[in-house]
Amino acid sequence: MTFVFSVLGSCSSRKGLNGACSVHDYQGSFQGQAARFKMTSVCGHVLSLDFIGKYNDWDKVDPAELFSQAPTEKKEANPKLNMVKFLQVEARGCDYVVLWLDCDKEGENICFEVLDAIEPAMNAPRGREQTVFRAKFSSITDTDIWKAMSQLGEPNRNEALAVDARQELDLRIGCAFTRFQTKYFQGKYGNLDSSLISFGPCQTPTLGFCVERHDKIQSFKPETYWVIQAKVFKGKDGPLTLDWDRGRVFDREAGQMFVNLAKTSREARVESVSKKEKAKQRPLALNTVEMLRVASSSLGMGPQHTMQVAERLYTQGYISYPRTETNHYHENFDLKEVLLQQTSNPMWAQEAKALLAAGLNRPRKGSDAGDHPPITPMRAASEAELGSDGWRLYEYITRHFMATVSEDCKYLQTTIEFSIGTEAFSCSGKTLISPGYTAVMPWLGIPLEEALPACERGDIFTVDEIKLVEKQTCPPDYLTEAELITLMEKHGIGTDASIPVHINNVCQRNYVTVENGRKLKPTNLGIVLVHGYYKTDAELVLPTIRSAVEKQLTLIALGKANYQQVLQHTLDIFKRKFHYFVDSVGSMDELMEVSFSPLADSGKPLSRCGKCHRFMKYIQAKPSRLHCSHCDETYSVPQNGVIKLYKELRCPLDDFELVLWTSGARGKSYPLCPYCSSNPPFRDMKKGVGCNQCTHPSCQHSLVSLGIGQCVECEGGVLVLDPTSAPKWRMACNSCNVLVHFFEHAHRVQVAPESCDACEASLVAVDFNKTRSPLPAGETQHTGCVFCDPLFQDLVELKHATMRHPMHRGGARRGRGRGRRGNPKKPKDKMAALAAYFV
Repeated sequence: MTFVFSVLGSCSSRKGLNGACSVHDYQGSFQGQAARFKMTSVCGHVLSLDFIGKYNDWDKVDPAELFSQAPTEKKEANPKLNMVKFLQVEARGCDYVVLWLDCDKEGENICFEVLDAIEPAMNAPRGREQTVFRAKFSSITDTDIWKAMSQLGEPNRNEALAVDARQELDLRIGCAFTRFQTKYFQGKYGNLDSSLISFGPCQTPTLGFCVERHDKIQSFKPETYWVIQAKVFKGKDGPLTLDWDRGRVFDREAGQMFVNLAKTSREARVESVSKKEKAKQRPLALNTVEMLRVASSSLGMGPQHTMQVAERLYTQGYISYPRTETNHYHENFDLKEVLLQQTSNPMWAQEAKALLAAGLNRPRKGSDAGDHPPITPMRAASEAELGSDGWRLYEYITRHFMATVSEDCKYLQTTIEFSIGTEAFSCSGKTLISPGYTAVMPWLGIPLEEALPACERGDIFTVDEIKLVEKQTCPPDYLTEAELITLMEKHGIGTDASIPVHINNVCQRNYVTVENGRKLKPTNLGIVLVHGYYKTDAELVLPTIRSAVEKQLTLIALGKANYQQVLQHTLDIFKRKFHYFVDSVGSMDELMEVSFSPLADSGKPLSRCGKCHRFMKYIQAKPSRLHCSHCDETYSVPQNGVIKLYKELRCPLDDFELVLWTSGARGKSYPLCPYCSSNPPFRDMKKGVGCNQCTHPSCQHSLVSLGIGQCVECEGGVLVLDPTSAPKWRMACNSCNVLVHFFEHAHRVQVAPESCDACEASLVAVDFNKTRSPLPAGETQHTGCVFCDPLFQDLVELKHATMRHPMHRGGARRGRGRGRRGNPKKPKDKMAALAAYFV
């Protein structure tokens, strides 16, 4: 995150070498001495944990090895940002670093990621002088920033280690179970409709809560019960409906007996009238979990989206830090200053001024988790500034804050007790005395009710009606997101920051769907998985074991538990569970085969297998793939598109029929060999790619035959001719989503063996029909470079990209001919015309 100080003197700003982070330079004072400040930012985690190269190959590594034998390494979280190099360049010549990362465990972990990158580049410390400082803050107001700068500390290694432990546990456990499950079940069933059968130490218990509620709904058997409904009136007053004190009975004859006893009298006698002043307590200060609950139940915003909106409001300075477990304000928190800022907003200015005039009520005492203050509005805002969702969340946070410093809502509850024959009945009503905090949260106010008639003990009412009413018990409803969040918090599943991620994951994996009212309904796949876990090892889905792990991670953060011991002990437990799960997977398989179709019975015949020459079936459900039932082999194909037969042509390497992958009429398409895509024949080929990345030296469908030049947008891609695109010819990048349309209505377009002298892209031979040729002097054929040839200028159109071809960068790297990297050459004057016709 970037923070700009209010400092004396001028501040200059520039973009860093990665193009994503700004750098601000200014003069100021540090530790009582004049200093030159340089401030920049990072984009979340600098590094991420992953296995070293070969252990990322699902086919070559036994998942059991991931628990202990597979080494891990820290890699750049987003290599395209080049964050490590950027930080090192900016750190050169610096004497001190002040870390202003989010003040939670994740932020503490990022502190040490930043330090690992910059310390080798910084000036060496003089003796034992402290050169690394940590700023602790909860909002980005001037006051809070200056206060944090005056009370600098050091980064907390223990909290960072707790995050490291969680990352490694989730990586090793999640990957081991996920790889085994995915390969095993996708190798047997064709309609799972999920590209990944994932397991997560937090994700799976989260799903378990949803399925547990589903099971209660399915097993629910409604019961019939009876209640007595009585209506009475006095004089000209409207009738009162009374509640039967016995509540309900499950025996109709018993209910009828009580009705007969009540009907012995046509009068209802008032036995007592009680009036009691009650209070509806104002809410506790707002923490993350409560914000997520309310956003889902009242604002219709999912937890993941809510956190994204809250983080944006925080970085823009509108609210305090949105990740906090604390719902208690410290004694020295300036509540009045926060409220003063809201007196300018017409939506609640009147209420804010009234609170200030009457004097703020001290907020209720909640729980102080020792992390950050409750979520609080930090400056005034309007809907125009924040947008729809931003404003709705900001409005709730502001109104909630004002409610915490308001009085409780007070009302008078009147209860009248009656006797009709031998049976007792009652009715009650509420009368508002003082709205208190409900003035700013009107949806929580006391509902308006019809006033009860004035009466006293001994008064007689006339019985208008007494009858026995039949009703039925109802099943519970599916869990709402708000209820699920409450369960996760109660059982220690996830943290305030990760709870939205786990809920989002079970939705994305097609384990649950979000229905009306933000209710979570498990899918068939989600139900079968949870039932299978219960059948093999219930602890995999119950919240108990993960809750125990979270407590150990908290002890690491507090310095009360050893990082290595906790890590090793937990991995040993799950390794044993994994082996038992593998041995017992047959019991889960029994559930799977009832709900899902075998691969051999799924899909439609499409292309011929190169081994047995029988037709393979194309399974379109996620993950889409081709399956040969005779060879019992499955071949993965690229996702998020459609597979078609490609002219019945065959791969020269393995005799498999080629198929054509297309993302739609306006998207790109390319042929691929199912076998080569799953088993790359060349070292420089990656798994899951098509012929447009194959380096076969003579195949007519390969990159070598159809590659034209370096992509105009991305660094590593090659523009490849799409031979199926006629008559609207095009070439597409084999790495990114760039499409180049050219030579529309040409009769034939072919890649020539010659290369361009200027950019080394392959030349293209174009043959137009006589009646539609755009070439001068009625010519129909021309061979030239699509980048450099002036005759082709008006015939080329770029889609889905901005113009960033290397030849537009002042003579940097040249184009690429069929995968060959060209040598740098001085650009020619005609290159300047490119920007005019790439649109």
